Amino acid sequence: MTTTDFAPGSPCMLDLGTPDVRAAAAFYGAVFGWDYEPMGEGEGEGAEGGMLRKDGRTVAGLGRLTEEGARSAWMIYYRVADADATTRAVERAGGTVRVAPTDLGEWGRMAQYSDQLGGQFAVWQPGESAGVELMGRPGSLLWTELYTSDTAAAKEFYGDVFGWRFSDMELSDGAGTYSVITPAGLPEERAQGGVMGLRTEDLSLADGRPYWHPVFEVTDCDAAVAAVTGNGGSVQMGPQDAEGVGRMAVCLDPSNADFVVLTPAPG
Repeated sequence: MTTTDFAPGSPCMLDLGTPDVRAAAAFYGAVFGWDYEPMGEGEGEGAEGGMLRKDGRTVAGLGRLTEEGARSAWMIYYRVADADATTRAVERAGGTVRVAPTDLGEWGRMAQYSDQLGGQFAVWQPGESAGVELMGRPGSLLWTELYTSDTAAAKEFYGDVFGWRFSDMELSDGAGTYSVITPAGLPEERAQGGVMGLRTEDLSLADGRPYWHPVFEVTDCDAAVAAVTGNGGSVQMGPQDAEGVGRMAVCLDPSNADFVVLTPAPG
């Protein structure tokens, strides 16, 4: 599970790019009980983006989608000690630099990339801000997940870039193999995410390219799904039980950004 004890290579931040910031804030507020804190004091500034908070603690960022042709999606940031060194590692591994390392004032330094098959991700080199303030609790990020058509290539790429370790587990009903991600130097109890192999035609959200999405913990998966569909979102899969994992559903917000809600299994 994710925690705010951010080890190198672990998820530390996430933000949503959306065409309608106010509508997205209202949707996720209804689903997760998040409050929206806009950046700036005017109505115009608030429509550009801000922070999402749960019980006063930051859980994610929210911003207006500005990249031409880009789809609305969650971007996950992984902690690194040196964004420039990570950029060189991405390039050596065959990835692409989408946003070169950039200073964000005193907060920290960020960069965004695509892996060698087109899956988008980002890194955060902390300054005054280590990342979000709540993880691994209801209403916050619990897990990160990559859907890809080539799990072997993904494991090689991200292993080279972050030093992640992978442990494979066979899914029930012959659904394939799931590779669990653990940051370098941490025990398997600190696993933070997984890689799931899908056919290219099943990756239609990203036009056949791999994509990352967040898994948010909820206390009641079915109630969360009802809130999703009742507020203009939709469900791709579930709710369904996964043995030893919990009850989950794959959802889309009103702008088709994908995420998962999960009520973890007891124990």
